[in-house]
Amino acid sequence: MADMNTNNLHLLERKLLQVMSNNNEAELEDLVNDSGLTLDQIRRSVEWLKEKNLIEVKMTEMKLISLGKEGENTKKNGLPEKRLVNKLKTGEEIELSELPKKIDLNQDELSAALGYARAEKWITIFKKDNKVMIRREGKEAESKIEDLLNKISEPLQLSEFSSEEQEILRSLVKRPEYISYEVVKKTRVKITKNGLEVSKNIKDDNYIDVLTPKMLESGEWRNASLRPLNVESPSPTIYSGKKHPVRIFIDEVREIFVSLGFQEVEGSIVQSSFWNFDALFTPQDHPAREIQDTFYIENEKASLDVDKQILKNVESVHKDGANTGSKGWRYQWNIEQARRMVMRTHTTCVSVRNLADNKPDEARVFSVGRVFRNEKVTFKNLVEFHQIEGIVVGKDVTLRDLMGLLTKFYKKLGFEKIKFWPSFFPYTEPSLQSMVYHEGLGRWIELGGMGIFRPEVTRPLGVKNPVLAWGSGLERLVMLRYGIDDVRKLYENDLDWLRGIPLCP
Repeated sequence: MADMNTNNLHLLERKLLQVMSNNNEAELEDLVNDSGLTLDQIRRSVEWLKEKNLIEVKMTEMKLISLGKEGENTKKNGLPEKRLVNKLKTGEEIELSELPKKIDLNQDELSAALGYARAEKWITIFKKDNKVMIRREGKEAESKIEDLLNKISEPLQLSEFSSEEQEILRSLVKRPEYISYEVVKKTRVKITKNGLEVSKNIKDDNYIDVLTPKMLESGEWRNASLRPLNVESPSPTIYSGKKHPVRIFIDEVREIFVSLGFQEVEGSIVQSSFWNFDALFTPQDHPAREIQDTFYIENEKASLDVDKQILKNVESVHKDGANTGSKGWRYQWNIEQARRMVMRTHTTCVSVRNLADNKPDEARVFSVGRVFRNEKVTFKNLVEFHQIEGIVVGKDVTLRDLMGLLTKFYKKLGFEKIKFWPSFFPYTEPSLQSMVYHEGLGRWIELGGMGIFRPEVTRPLGVKNPVLAWGSGLERLVMLRYGIDDVRKLYENDLDWLRGIPLCP
């Protein structure tokens, strides 16, 4: 067994055991000097040998006492309170304001000296003729503090002081920078009986534990003793580069929609109010368009390179509903309001613009992109986040088709229990809220809105067939995927959390 252990020892372990066979017990610092190894190499060897029960390790703590800046100054010049008292004659009275002229102490030292001298009853402070007076009493000004300070010429262990001296040390702690405590940890290593037996079998032969290309080419390795490798030992963790969890989830969403026959569309994050609001039949005096909810681009106006007929149709729908069967909003539409540039508040503006440009009879498109809301950042809200959104155009599509489509989408994301709840959204009618059941949380979670675009949205664009539409926040889905209860966690750049996220959850 001793031979087998020797063959399995690392070169550093062999060297440490050889050193310790001549010195059964030693501290780490002493082993550095005796072995010629670095402190880091000694520590690693100690950990390995400890696991093999070839050495024992004992940790001890020492409290070292040393003098601080004021302690050194007092040791050199004497205690401030003694210096004060020694300048006064027994029974002498002096006005407090006159003391600085008689005693070489700064204001801080003088204040401290008065307090300590009074506590020792070396002086009395009293009032006389509305003046604060100091009187030296007859008690001899003796203090053991100076004797103790003179004893500390170098850091000393607390155990080297008597109980009386330790009491004085505790009182000195209240005096700033007089003394300092330092806790020093010492590691003491002792070789075990098994370790001694193994060390006797260590030979200074041609022992190597690392093969090099040069050894293989020359054949030198044939004449050397090789250390066996433990292929079951844990390897160091390697943190390879990978995508952010949000980006991984976005790629998964894209793959699902493409597999369902959808085409991705993209658009600028800066949009005109026309596409962000007006084309979606949002009135120009709607609260959502106020600066409290929307980021506007200051001093910028859109050119509105839009088909004039579409502009006219949107204006008519807002005014009186035109030929949609609606009464509209009953106000005078202002094109200048439509020119205002905004950071898009949803990605639906991308889909609506795609409808206007292509006027499809049939289509399946989706988008995933960043949107911006002027909201307070909380555990569930961000100023900047991602939205998943899409539309389906077809002659005979119904709300039932949309429910089936989103049921399939959510199931591909891993949610098995899905339901839909009647709701209201400004530019769809009828409208539903999609919900999934989260097993970990034990409750239903709202994910997003869905419905059929109102005629006031589609007819002004020249789209005649029904348009199914939906949209939801992507971060909420990511939170459910990874079991996070605070959306801010996604963007805190917490390396421990990011490294711990599996590529295939």
